[in-house]
Amino acid sequence: MVSGSVGTGTALGAVLLSLVAVPAQAASGAPGSGRVASVAAAGLGAPDDAGLRSVLRSALAQGAPGAMVRVDDAGTVHQLSEGVADRATGRAITTADRFRVGSVTKSFSAVVLLQLVDEGKLNLDTPVNTYLPGLLPDDRITVRHVMSHRSGLYDYTNDMFAQTVPGFESVRDKVFSYQDLVDLSLKHALTNAPGAAYSYSNTNFVVAGMLIEKLTGNPVATEYQNRVFGPLGLTDTSYVHPGTAIAGTHANGYLTPDAAGAALVDSTAQTVSWAQSAGAIISSTRDLNTFFSALMTGQLMSAAQLAQMQQWTTVSSTQGYGLGLRRRDLSCGVSVYGHTGTVQGYYTYAFASKDGKRSVTSLANTSNNAAVLTTMAGTLESAFCGKSSKATRRASAPSATPGERYEDIAPDVARD
Repeated sequence: MVSGSVGTGTALGAVLLSLVAVPAQAASGAPGSGRVASVAAAGLGAPDDAGLRSVLRSALAQGAPGAMVRVDDAGTVHQLSEGVADRATGRAITTADRFRVGSVTKSFSAVVLLQLVDEGKLNLDTPVNTYLPGLLPDDRITVRHVMSHRSGLYDYTNDMFAQTVPGFESVRDKVFSYQDLVDLSLKHALTNAPGAAYSYSNTNFVVAGMLIEKLTGNPVATEYQNRVFGPLGLTDTSYVHPGTAIAGTHANGYLTPDAAGAALVDSTAQTVSWAQSAGAIISSTRDLNTFFSALMTGQLMSAAQLAQMQQWTTVSSTQGYGLGLRRRDLSCGVSVYGHTGTVQGYYTYAFASKDGKRSVTSLANTSNNAAVLTTMAGTLESAFCGKSSKATRRASAPSATPGERYEDIAPDVARD
């Protein structure tokens, strides 16, 4: 099952939201404020379609039923896919298929919160307990700490999914409240003092969802639709919690069991109630590219808040985390901005250039497979660095493409 195309079309429409700008927070104490990663799309190598195809085929060889990638490059669209969307029917996967985006949802939640900052309803450096009295065990935990994964709140998914398939089946149809999920986290002590260290935790963006609902008086689904999905014309994108179905043509997800050689588990139908505002959005490659292009070109918030979103905390030598936004530094010296996503049966990479002129989303319809997770990161190299990245990777191997052993769910559990 192979497909691919390159075509030209109308550049992504500029959709401007009417927001009230407020002064930026002082950056002097912000983590990573001394580093500014910047690259113009004009300096990017042309997308390497052969390299992209090779990445997708490698993912299939490593156990993914299907894999796909879409590159939007200033009006030119590259679309490639390999394998199947549905193992039962054999239907080929295509870039038009919808899928569960996992933690890419965090970027949407962060956008809503930063819009609320622009509207004067939220302050990044105010304690969360000011808005949600008594919720958290430490009054020093601020909104900024939560959005940058520096709160110290334990990630309850480490316990929930320590055993991959049994953990998933125990929550596949379950409906949690936000409070339920916070309570699971608070069974554990804080992992660090507020603000002291980066520690990725889904609990943070559960709290983000609670803040959205408290400050707007609406469900997160309504705020996503009114503030992002609708204005940007994201017609493939939805938040259906606690519904279990993906509407329209979609890729099925296949969860890899922990036991080597065990049959893949079709994980498509689920509530994703264990994640909600941390990971339950459904979308497509086109819509995610539209979203991140709009984000990086300043269409979703004031310049002041976009700058706050890009105050980086160091994650590794090649990665930083802002406010619901990842930065990845590629082998050719280019930095790209977006988010990764894992939800049972789906791995997503969705990133854009600094100027938003090139955006890339890739998907493999499996998870709990570190080889596939690492391989799919290669779509960023081929899409943003082009053919030149091959020589760069050879010269700097093996560090140019570090292993991706930790997912966005159960982030403390190493995957094989």
